[in-house]
Amino acid sequence: MNRLDAMQIFVRVAELASFTKAADSLGLPKASISTSVQQLESLLGTRLLHRTTRRVQLTLDGQIFYERSKDLLADMDDLEGLFQQGASNLTGRLRIDMPSGMAKNLILPRLPELLTLHPQLQLEISSTDRRVDVIREGFDCVIRVGKLSDSSLIARPLGKLELLNCVSPAYIARYGEPHTVDDLTHHHLVHYVTTLGAKSTGFEFIQDGELKFLAMNGNITVNNSDAYSAACLAGFGIAQIPRIGAQEYLEQGKLVEIVPGLRAEPMPVSLLYPNRRNLSRRVQVFMDWVSEQLNDYVD
Repeated sequence: MNRLDAMQIFVRVAELASFTKAADSLGLPKASISTSVQQLESLLGTRLLHRTTRRVQLTLDGQIFYERSKDLLADMDDLEGLFQQGASNLTGRLRIDMPSGMAKNLILPRLPELLTLHPQLQLEISSTDRRVDVIREGFDCVIRVGKLSDSSLIARPLGKLELLNCVSPAYIARYGEPHTVDDLTHHHLVHYVTTLGAKSTGFEFIQDGELKFLAMNGNITVNNSDAYSAACLAGFGIAQIPRIGAQEYLEQGKLVEIVPGLRAEPMPVSLLYPNRRNLSRRVQVFMDWVSEQLNDYVD
């Protein structure tokens, strides 16, 4: 039994709380995963996992071993690259989650630059607007836009994204262009909610240093950033879109910025990662690269 391989398998089982999911993510038979963990438990002389037909859960000893294993595996990643010269020697898998709009408009178009420097990296990119479970789903880091909730994750602030009030030229041709708050009461808003059925906060803006919300009519409510932009492009109403997502459409004339003096509060952007004593070099390099890509879009 290769002890490091066994530790990697155990860590993945612990994070996913499933032998089946761990086997799928590692591309190994489920039987091999189970045997590896059993051999590791025999070697250590203690049970690491509680197994039932419905769930897999760490024991107290398993929790201690899990934390130490993560640190040791991260140290091994760094040690393997300690005497390697050149960026091309960065290797291994990275699993990242980010908003779909950021993946589409910024990260994926520029990713070839990163992989040219680090061709041995293997990237797994999740890009939905749902909040993934970083630990259970085995993510190395995630990009979050908006205010952060309390979490055991470590946050690295990257700045704030400027939001622009946008409409399509077709919308202006049909309804005219608003210039004041009073004008907005006669216009339509594309509503965005994280969960369908929830109430939209309306049009957000800062006036005289105070954050305000204006209830507005609108026929369309979405819960996805891509659908949000698409509804605006289709002429359904006003959308408050980060500059990073609107810039190309503005340059192409597909969107028009309106009421620039009534912009919403900028949205913070953060990198989140598990609370580990040492991060692997590939995670550190990727996070530094993401920070550089956002420099032109954040304050």
